[in-house]
Amino acid sequence: MTGPTSRHIFIIRSIPMIPKPYRTSLALCLCLPLLASCMVGPDFQRPEAKVSSQWLGQAPTVPAAPEAAPTAEQNLAQWWTIFNDPQLTSLVERGMQANLDLRMAQSRIRQARASMGIAGADLGPTVNTNASLTRSRTPASSTRSEVTTGNLYQAGFDAGWEIDLFGGLRRGVEAAGADLDAAMENRNDLLVSLSAEVASNYLNLRSLQQRLAIARENLKAQAHTADLTRQRFNVGFASKLDVVRAESLAATTAGQIPLLEAQVRQTIYSLSLLLGGEPSALLAELTPEAPLPAAQATVPVGLPSDLLLRRPDIRRAIAKIHAATARIGVAKADLFPKFTISGAFGYQNTNSNALFNTASSFWSLGPALNWPLFDMGRTRANLELKKALQEEELLAYEQTVLNALREVENALIASTKEEEHRQAMAQAVAANRTAVELATSLYTAGQNDFLAVLDAQRSLYTAEDALAQSSRTVSTNLVALYKALGGGWQTEEAAPRQAQGERETD
Repeated sequence: MTGPTSRHIFIIRSIPMIPKPYRTSLALCLCLPLLASCMVGPDFQRPEAKVSSQWLGQAPTVPAAPEAAPTAEQNLAQWWTIFNDPQLTSLVERGMQANLDLRMAQSRIRQARASMGIAGADLGPTVNTNASLTRSRTPASSTRSEVTTGNLYQAGFDAGWEIDLFGGLRRGVEAAGADLDAAMENRNDLLVSLSAEVASNYLNLRSLQQRLAIARENLKAQAHTADLTRQRFNVGFASKLDVVRAESLAATTAGQIPLLEAQVRQTIYSLSLLLGGEPSALLAELTPEAPLPAAQATVPVGLPSDLLLRRPDIRRAIAKIHAATARIGVAKADLFPKFTISGAFGYQNTNSNALFNTASSFWSLGPALNWPLFDMGRTRANLELKKALQEEELLAYEQTVLNALREVENALIASTKEEEHRQAMAQAVAANRTAVELATSLYTAGQNDFLAVLDAQRSLYTAEDALAQSSRTVSTNLVALYKALGGGWQTEEAAPRQAQGERETD
């Protein structure tokens, strides 16, 4: 905010309606803002965090990306596209438009922007215009024998201006700007969480549908075995116990199917909520079964220091420190006197035709000082409060950084070890399929008992179900890694306020 220049002073001194002896006084009063070049309180310094130069864990190994694969930064910004699933991409993009939590965050951004505008308006003068018509009756008196009635016409304006001599108002604008940054980063953090939650739910849905198909296929095989066992029992080649065991295994598998069907429906309901719709909104779209998508991309893990610039929750913590630091300046400025300039100018006359004559004009102008010396205890306590709040935000920033590092390391080790588990379960499935074939052949040839067949079928179903769950976990761990790395918010709409050129200059 700049004060009046010599050109402004010349214009003020040239106003003909103000008598010459007072024009200089007015110009000098309006020169007070030129003194308002200092701001008390600490200037914001970006906090430094000590982080390791490398991650402890290794990036997960995924299939090679196609030739037209996106760059690392594009991969991170729209990481869900690595699954090459148009349905998933559509759900994430629709969620970013319709999610209610995200829309509430957008409303909070508008609130913060309006608050910043209010704080900025305090830097300028306030000007009010007024006009009135008053009709009055004056009774007779000892000096006036007749009752008189008449009109009084008045028009003019009054103005006031607090001179921000110690920078309290400017610190308030600075704090409001940092609050806006924090609100924008909060929205970005919600974008990260939303994209991860939509993807995790979608992957879980496809995994549940895969497990449901496995259960139905195993039930079909087990029911067929039970039928054959009953036929063998009828001709005396199997015992009643064999029949009961076969029927029990088939019934146990059949009991898993309704539970999986319920989980499928509940997951679709969760996705509908994330997209801002009623529970049934996505039933027709997502009920048809589809395979679990596999990622095809290189994970841009980067360096631990990259998190400090990328993760919205860390950026939000920095913005909160900035706001708390600026509010120390606001509180410190309250220790000093406040200077204001107020004035009024207008016309007043009982004759409307002569209202705007020079003789009908009136004006007033003068500075004022306000300094609550006897309330300094409260003011100093408020300053200490703001300092303590800034210290809290600094500690919260450190905690946020440590938590971010932990989340990435957890996701790295989980991704690596779950892939090892998935490979082991794939081998187990292959071995169990061979075991079922051998046990069935030996039993048919009369070289093995029926219990071996049932055990092999039970183990096969367990291994296939475990493999499906492990494949799902491999994918959701990858989602968790991208979330921990802070991917998914880098859209033009979510760009930081500073990058959009919205930061106010002092």
